[in-house]
Amino acid sequence: MREAVIVGACRTAVGKAQRGSLVHTRPDDMGGAVLKALVERVGVDPKEIEDVVMGCAMPEAEQGMNVARLCVHLGGLPNEISAMTVNRYCASGLQSIWQVQTSIVTGSIDAGIGGGTETMSMIPMGGNKIVPNIRLAHEFPQAYMSMGQTAENVAMRYGISREEQDQFAFESQNRAMAALERGDFKEQIAPLRTFKYDGSGNKVEFVFDTDECPRASTLEALAKLKPAFANPKSGKENHGTVTAGNSSQMSDGAAAVMLMEAEKAKALGLKPIAKMHGFATAGLHPDEMGIGPALAVPKLMERFGKPLGITLADIDCMELNEAFASQSLYCIRGFEKEGLTRDRINPNGGAIALGHPLGCTGSKLTTQLLYWLRDHKKRWGIVTMCIGGGMGAAGLFENLDL
Repeated sequence: MREAVIVGACRTAVGKAQRGSLVHTRPDDMGGAVLKALVERVGVDPKEIEDVVMGCAMPEAEQGMNVARLCVHLGGLPNEISAMTVNRYCASGLQSIWQVQTSIVTGSIDAGIGGGTETMSMIPMGGNKIVPNIRLAHEFPQAYMSMGQTAENVAMRYGISREEQDQFAFESQNRAMAALERGDFKEQIAPLRTFKYDGSGNKVEFVFDTDECPRASTLEALAKLKPAFANPKSGKENHGTVTAGNSSQMSDGAAAVMLMEAEKAKALGLKPIAKMHGFATAGLHPDEMGIGPALAVPKLMERFGKPLGITLADIDCMELNEAFASQSLYCIRGFEKEGLTRDRINPNGGAIALGHPLGCTGSKLTTQLLYWLRDHKKRWGIVTMCIGGGMGAAGLFENLDL
């Protein structure tokens, strides 16, 4: 049977949406830059790449028209490389890697790149034009429920307090700040030459190479933030526990992972760094979409971990996308019961601190996971996230660079 291996991964630094360094940077430019950087880092002739799959959660406007194909052109890659944009909302970047993996294993291609790009500065959550299906909105309005309200539902239904959520957010920020100070992300980040217009309309060019979302926080400051989503079922006016401080940050960024058939990598003299062993998704009621990882991870471990002889207790690092503190805490409680201790989940902080550029996030977290496993000489890792509309996804990775 054919085997696919990962031979390289990199990402841009993540910018704060709407007010950060990438506010005037197009998603296809970000994606093109990261594709170009990845090919150069791996040291492979770009003609060896047969297909590029890029995730994007809101594929319209600046990131419409099959943005993956535009990224190929902007990255200076050969016209012969085909490309496809995929959308599974927050799991799009992880889905793209699995898409390339399966194409290699089934013999469709020998080498490809899976990644993601997203600008939340230029494209708002939900897109520029939301047109609900009237019948669905009437019969099943939860299909269109806001992500923040689903986080409130999880907090209320499963007894997750405001204090717990703020403490979780505080720890995420501290872990991310410590990782930045240690320089843990430097090697995985491809410096991005870009620009931004200042307050006077002047074009300022610079190199963006450091995540800018993490910020020093205190529990006192977090406790003062007002709830961002009123909970109509709480019985109290404007009552809620989900705030800007214990939710993921809207962000901009791109990431990419190169995969290759094992024998081809060997023939090209490339050393495999990792392997993706499996991918699983799960569906659930949209009004509590955040608990998706708690359903997807067990399916992943049953289908792919069990044949390898590993359980959740054997996972050395999990990158759990922190869409909201409430849903993260729910999922972590379940993972802890299966032997995965909290210190192995988001050891360098999560999306509350580092940002969540939607369709990019799955490939960004995969990049972070692979570098963490390599740096700490650990073997097994999982990337998992909840998905808008009521889903969860998870991928199982093995570090081969031991």
